Amino acid sequence: MSGPTGTPGPARAATIVDVARAAGVSRQTVTRAVNDMAGISAATRERVLAAARELNYHPSRFGRGLVKPSARTLGLLVGDLTNPYYADLASTVLRLAADRGWNVVMAEPGSVADLVGGADAVVGFTGLALDRPGPGAPNLPVVEIDPPRVQPGHGRVELERATATGDAVRHLLGRGVRRPVVMDLPGSTSRGRAFTAAFRAAGVEPVAAPREAGWADLRDLDPDALVAFNDLDGFRLLRDLARDGVGVPERVKVVGVDGLAVGEFVTPRLSTLAIDLAEVARAALDLVVELSERRAGDPVRVVPHRFVARDST
Repeated sequence: MSGPTGTPGPARAATIVDVARAAGVSRQTVTRAVNDMAGISAATRERVLAAARELNYHPSRFGRGLVKPSARTLGLLVGDLTNPYYADLASTVLRLAADRGWNVVMAEPGSVADLVGGADAVVGFTGLALDRPGPGAPNLPVVEIDPPRVQPGHGRVELERATATGDAVRHLLGRGVRRPVVMDLPGSTSRGRAFTAAFRAAGVEPVAAPREAGWADLRDLDPDALVAFNDLDGFRLLRDLARDGVGVPERVKVVGVDGLAVGEFVTPRLSTLAIDLAEVARAALDLVVELSERRAGDPVRVVPHRFVARDST
C-alpha cells in the first residue's frame, strides 16, 4: 500500500507536510485553512481543505490548541507521587506547562486509556501502556520519558546515564572499591546494566542484588560499595548502616540515582547520579509541540545524568 507521497510501505496518518505538498502551499497556510483563520483567500482555503479530505488528514487536538487557546490539555503520566522524584518532575511539568498556557491532567501510567479523548497530548512514563492504542490514539501526540523501548511515532526523552555511570565507577575505584554490589529490579534495568558494564570494563566483577535488599541481607557479601537503585533506596541503606554501626564511607560507600535535593540534607550526604528535571520537562513539552505540528525528524531528546560526589563515597 502507498502513503500520501506514493512511497511503498505501511499506511500512516497524513501529516501537515503531506497536505501542504498536495495543495501546493506552505505549512502555515494549511494551519490557517484547517483552523478557519484569516489571511488566505477562499479559493486557497478550499484547495487546502480538499487536499486534507482527500488525504484523510485530521489535525491533532493539541495542534489546533496551539492556535485556538481554548483547547490545550496535556495528559501527564507519572508514578507514585510519594516518591520525590516523580513529585518533583510533576511539579516541574505543571509549572512549565502553565507558562505556555496549557492545562494539565494527571494519571498513573496504567490509566493512559482514560486520557485518550480527553487530552490533546500525553507526556510521561507510559511504559508499555500504549502498545494497543484505543480509538483516537493514533493521532494523539505521545512523548515518553525514559521508555524501555522505542515506540514508532512516539516522541521520547532519553535519560543518558553512561557518562555519569563511568564517572561514578572511576570515583569508587579511585577510593579503593573492589567488592561493589549493584542493586536492581528483577531482570535488570538499563541503570543496573550500565553500572555492571562499567565495573567489568575496569576489571572488577560486581555482585548483583535485589533493590529491596537491606544491610542484613548484604553484610555476608562483605561489600565495600553499594550502588542503590535510586536515592530513596540509598537513604534506606544509609539508615541500615548507621543502625549497625557500619562506617560510611570508611567501610562501605553508597551511591544513589536520581539526584533528589534531600540528598544534601541526610548524614552523610548521598553521592548520586543526578538529572536536571527542568531540562527533562522542557524537552518533553518541546517534543509535544513538534509532534502536534507533525514536523519531520527524529522525535527524540537526550538529557544526560551527571555524577555528584558527596560524603557517602
